[in-house]
Amino acid sequence: MNRLNQTIFACFICMMTVLAAAWPSAAGAAGTRSRAEMVSEIDEYVQKNMKLNHIPGASLAIAKGDGTFYAKGYGTASDGKGITATTPMPIASLSKSMTALAVLQLADLGRIDLDAPYVSYVPDIKPADERVTRITIRHLLNQTSGLNDKTNPDMTRPTPFRKLEEVASSLNGVKLAADPGKTYSYHNPLDQLLALLVERVSGQRFSDYLHDHVFGPLGMKDTFNVSATEQINANPAIPAGHYVLLGKPVAKEEPSWFIGGPAGVVSTAEDMAKWMRAQYDAKLLSPGLLKQYHAAGEQGPYGMGWLASDEPDVGRTISHSGILWTYKSEETIDLDQRLGIAMMFDAGLNAFIDYSAFVRGIADIMDGGKAEVSAVNSRNAETVLMALMAATVLWGGFSLYRQIKHRNRAAMSRRKLIFAAIRALLPMLILALLSPIVTFIGGGRVLPWQGIWMTLPSVMLWLGLLSLAGIASFVCRCVLYRKTRRGSGISA
Repeated sequence: MNRLNQTIFACFICMMTVLAAAWPSAAGAAGTRSRAEMVSEIDEYVQKNMKLNHIPGASLAIAKGDGTFYAKGYGTASDGKGITATTPMPIASLSKSMTALAVLQLADLGRIDLDAPYVSYVPDIKPADERVTRITIRHLLNQTSGLNDKTNPDMTRPTPFRKLEEVASSLNGVKLAADPGKTYSYHNPLDQLLALLVERVSGQRFSDYLHDHVFGPLGMKDTFNVSATEQINANPAIPAGHYVLLGKPVAKEEPSWFIGGPAGVVSTAEDMAKWMRAQYDAKLLSPGLLKQYHAAGEQGPYGMGWLASDEPDVGRTISHSGILWTYKSEETIDLDQRLGIAMMFDAGLNAFIDYSAFVRGIADIMDGGKAEVSAVNSRNAETVLMALMAATVLWGGFSLYRQIKHRNRAAMSRRKLIFAAIRALLPMLILALLSPIVTFIGGGRVLPWQGIWMTLPSVMLWLGLLSLAGIASFVCRCVLYRKTRRGSGISA
């Protein structure tokens, strides 16, 4: 080996030695960050993500092991009060796992058979469709009843339900979309039926049962259940909800909706940490039923109030999201790592806000990694849409000016008129078809027009401007076409 090769070889050995020494310390540094460093990263990530997505306020709960790792509120409510770890926030469909727990507790006591028909506990139901009598409690828990939003309207009812008994009575006139147990279809009234079941079997009001058997034993002193969104709007302690319009959060009362059972729980960050810690052990359920509670269903990952997963490289996780029109929530629990993360937001469902990214990013930080803010966010999407709106107005104005100013009648033809009609009708057609489009994308959920507006306000505004510009251009072309035909002596 010549001297040059010896030198290169020596440098290579030195470099590998340095890297070998540095690698464990670098990997260890990520895993041994102090709690203060992790909390600082979490705060920075949450606040940056909230700003990019125009979210006024939120609260965060992190449960780790046997304790609360972190609970905090971010932002301010519409009245100027800061949101804290004890600020009550609607958790929406995260309530479903609590409703399921109430049913399983009664099953643990032998008072409910999960595979018994629902009508055996609520015998006053007299359904026209015989298959309704074959819906079991397990079918309701697993969202495999055969009911869906099309056959049994939920959010699009002309008048919302006011009592749980009304939900049960509605089964008398429905026709199932599928045989019970055959198809998964997420449907809120199923949890209203379960809430009524809890009342019939326990002899308590559903809210009282949750207070006495779930919230109380877990020390969730600031958590309560409501039956309708009007109770949320009337409670001054709950921050006002919002939807995002043109990059600005707009405060609005939650539309009228009967939510007792599927979405009625209001909680705090501190209490949600206690709720997530309870999933690690069998405090409220026997081990056998706890295992069923956290397992996937027969028709997919949806089990009993949870989306459940058990993958070799990830482990056992349970999760759920919650949606109201002016509030949103996300929750995920790693049962093997004994780590739970939940966030509640005072902003509702929006097509351009990835709420689940908050929880994923925080989980990355807790795992020793770094959370990256996605380029797909409300600010970027709204900027693009506002640019499109401005371009649409300019295009529409210029098109009208050119037609009126130049009055190029000779160039006006039936073909151009047809193209103008298509340009005018296409955005109007998309607007008219938004409901079935959203239903298809949302897995069969049928949304009211008010909900579609609050989910896609900027998109609907742009489509509206496109429609107006197209109609104006079409009308102008029709006038010019008529004048062209008259000027050339052709009868209209």
